Amino acid sequence: MDSTTENVIIVGVDGSEPSRAALRWAMRQAEHTGAAVRAVVAWEYPAFYSWEGGPMPPDDFQQAAERNMHDAVDAVTGPGSAVERVVVHGHSAQALLEAADGAELLVVGSRGHGGFYRTLLGSVSQRCAVHAKCPVVIVRE
Repeated sequence: MDSTTENVIIVGVDGSEPSRAALRWAMRQAEHTGAAVRAVVAWEYPAFYSWEGGPMPPDDFQQAAERNMHDAVDAVTGPGSAVERVVVHGHSAQALLEAADGAELLVVGSRGHGGFYRTLLGSVSQRCAVHAKCPVVIVRE
């Protein structure tokens, strides 16, 4: 992406309630600023994934991530919304940072799937807050 700023709000959507809250916030912000909203989800192979014992085809991991994101976006915005949906393979924080390079704003939930219960910031939101090249909003439920 070049150094020009896109009129887009990037929002991390993993299907968790904090990510849905982030998407709701991003949608309201987009109404005020005229920005487009781009939902991004990243997927990785599970830490204990192996090919032994009947492997799950790699496409199934991506399809599960896509389905999870579509369900979350549709639940918040309704089917057929103008939200662009992007699914990438890789670490969530890195994918969001790359997607937000040149964006107006990056919006993430305070913590999504994973992490310790009751933590204020998850590792993804913390990494985004520290390393993003654009303003970051962290939304709590």
